[in-house]
Amino acid sequence: MRLNSVWRKLIILSFLLFMVVPVLATLIFSFSTLWYKTIWPENYTLEWWQKVLTNRNFSRTLMRSLHLSLITSGILTVMVTPSVYWVNTKLPKAKTLFEFMTALSFGIPSVILALTLIRFYSQVPWIPVINSPRILVCGLMVMCFPFMYRPVANALDSIDVKTLTEAAESLGAGWWSTLYRVIIPNMFSGIINGFLLTFSTVFSEFALTNMLVGSRYKTFPLFIVEFTRFDSRQASALAVISFAVAWLISLLILVLTTRHGLSSSNKVIGGH
Repeated sequence: MRLNSVWRKLIILSFLLFMVVPVLATLIFSFSTLWYKTIWPENYTLEWWQKVLTNRNFSRTLMRSLHLSLITSGILTVMVTPSVYWVNTKLPKAKTLFEFMTALSFGIPSVILALTLIRFYSQVPWIPVINSPRILVCGLMVMCFPFMYRPVANALDSIDVKTLTEAAESLGAGWWSTLYRVIIPNMFSGIINGFLLTFSTVFSEFALTNMLVGSRYKTFPLFIVEFTRFDSRQASALAVISFAVAWLISLLILVLTTRHGLSSSNKVIGGH
């Protein structure tokens, strides 16, 4: 038992080092003047951070990425949650189609997805999405569908959906009322996990954004890549900011939703 405990701690420590060391190295490099022949930088400066934060495109691209992330995550949450519940209760045979769509989204490269969307929407001019952020939202929804679907589906499978639905309906609740008042509170953790996965994926997405809109709607990842071409230290500062913003937003959402879950837990019919 003691040997297993030691190995478990070593594995966790190795994983933490693997995740934290690159971030710390990037942070240190963003403050360095020269860092070539020594273990630690020769000197430190705030110049690169000052240049980044005073750049007129900094706040604009950051807000665009946050906007896209929230919109895409919100739309997918609203679309996927009732769809998964409907399939689970009314159309169980359609689960295979959803699983296929999930695998398909993983298997389609960003380049192919971008070219397909451009080709399709160019043939339907009454849907004005070409060369606009709307086509980017469409592409991001396709790409992020598995990240939203899988946590929601797993959370739904972990509760007794049939019993909860029948109990709610026997008390006079309709389908939407059952979903909102009974099912969603019981699978709330899965919805939040899917939302956070989608949010973080959209916030850091580069390839699809570059292919669909490019510089016409410059997001934060595109802004970072621009800096890598002439000053990697400023790009490192931006990368740290991107990580910090995504982490803080995710933490804020978790805190708010945890409080909501605790306050509503006494009002919900428990699962098995």
